[in-house]
Amino acid sequence: MIMDERKFRILQAIINDYILTAIPVGSRTISKKYAMGLSSATIRNEMSDLEELGYLAQPHISAGRIPSAKAYRLYVDQLLQNGMIDTIDPIQIQRHFEGRLHKMEDVIRHAAAVLSSMTHYTAVISAPSSPEPHIKRLQLISVSEQMAMVVIITDAGIIRDAMIGIDEGIDNDTLYAISNFLTEKLSGLTFVQALSAINDLLPKMGTKQKLMHGIEALARQSSQKTAPSYTVGGSGNILSYPEYSDIEKARDFLSLIETNEKLAQLMMTNEPVSFTIRIGPETGMPEMRDLAVVTVSYVTGGDSCGTLGVIGPIRMQYPKVLSILQTVSKQLSELLS
Repeated sequence: MIMDERKFRILQAIINDYILTAIPVGSRTISKKYAMGLSSATIRNEMSDLEELGYLAQPHISAGRIPSAKAYRLYVDQLLQNGMIDTIDPIQIQRHFEGRLHKMEDVIRHAAAVLSSMTHYTAVISAPSSPEPHIKRLQLISVSEQMAMVVIITDAGIIRDAMIGIDEGIDNDTLYAISNFLTEKLSGLTFVQALSAINDLLPKMGTKQKLMHGIEALARQSSQKTAPSYTVGGSGNILSYPEYSDIEKARDFLSLIETNEKLAQLMMTNEPVSFTIRIGPETGMPEMRDLAVVTVSYVTGGDSCGTLGVIGPIRMQYPKVLSILQTVSKQLSELLS
């Protein structure tokens, strides 16, 4: 028995209907709603074949059929192969980001909110990781006579800032001059290299030791490698789907997205700007057996890249999700580059 064109058209109709309704689909539903020129009996026979092939399941004897993970995999592969991805107006997404070019963390947090709002699923975004970010500019900003803010901007779009104490007699003009001097000395260096350079400069900075030690502390903190951070948006969205009305299943899902190690496993992607689609058992996690995760990379300049993804029911609206992820990835890359 093989998957011919007629079987695939019937399977596609069942998937489309189940995505919208979450109700097992019967042969009469397909016959009435989709103009296939086939009788209910013919469709019923084809559905039996599809079940035998592993593409459909019947939750109850008297119920219709529901698509299996194998069916969704075939469906998604056909979408990607034939370019059947919904068109999303990029201007609509761009408006969500207007006026939000602050720190990178703010942009990512807002992107997660945009993704979850537009898809009605749970969004997860990993911060861009770069093994060796290089300092682009250092800026000192006066806050009071005793305090200043030091801001370090890297070539990966990452901003590090901290409040530091300053020595007596340092005015705005002096802070500006020190900013330019340190930018000249530290530009192009990694944080580890900058630490060494700052230590070499300390004896030459005279009465500005408190300020320099504050900058050194920020550089030291920034040089320490940390585990990837994840921003989650719409964690409760999954609870609105009937599949997750079961309390135990809902608890398992919420526990999963609070665990950094499991999020890292879900957000793994092999190549920049390529889709990764894992359906049910393909995730390798028992608690994800009824869920799908779609991820795509975004870049922030150089070798720095992060991942954004959507987690939803296995009957996810894949064409819409793929289009939104593609567009948000592009917008995020442009904003952070």
